[in-house]
Amino acid sequence: MTRQHLIFDADDTLWENNIYFEAVFDEFCEYLNHSTLTRDEVRAHLDEIELVNNKIHGYGALNFARNLGECLERLAERSVDASDVEHVKALAHRILEQHVELMPGVAETLPLLAAKHELTMFTKGHPDEQNRKIDLSGLRPLFAHCEVVKEKNRAAYLELASVRGFDHAHTWMIGNSPKSDINPALAAGLRAVWVPHERTWTLEREDVHDVDGRLVVIEKFSDLGSLFG
Repeated sequence: MTRQHLIFDADDTLWENNIYFEAVFDEFCEYLNHSTLTRDEVRAHLDEIELVNNKIHGYGALNFARNLGECLERLAERSVDASDVEHVKALAHRILEQHVELMPGVAETLPLLAAKHELTMFTKGHPDEQNRKIDLSGLRPLFAHCEVVKEKNRAAYLELASVRGFDHAHTWMIGNSPKSDINPALAAGLRAVWVPHERTWTLEREDVHDVDGRLVVIEKFSDLGSLFG
């Protein structure tokens, strides 16, 4: 196969991420203990807060902590003091201490791909948080370039391809998120491989729009070995 440029998402593609945020959210719901709102209804309120705040503060555990504090103040059926807010923030801060658990097939497949193609890691979030996970994963040496950006949209992919000198016809974005990985990469004229994750964050879900047959869908990460073998 002609040498390809393979761009990888990190969270929930190379390693688990959202499951830890969901676990914290479950603890938050228990602490909130709302008398009428269901878990999904509480989640809808938090989504509203995150949609606004993510544009200002970005992503990651620290910003999630801020959002939980704001959600508590909005929904609590009792008086909320500083200790309550600090408690829910502390729940989110524990994510920062979480070990990095690689997705099945990543450790075995990535070295095979790196031997034949140029690998780039392209992730969004807080630079310190993301770089910590990259280092803990042990995967950094396999990548020619690792980059953390505030947002992954069409403009971000166009800039990455331009700066790195990627030929669009031989460049693939590989990830689990339709919103940040697949659709914007296709809109930028790249190819894409969608690796669905059943626990993808609700705000990263949307319909996938294939363009000119440039999208491939696989069931598991190890399928990349045969796709790019």
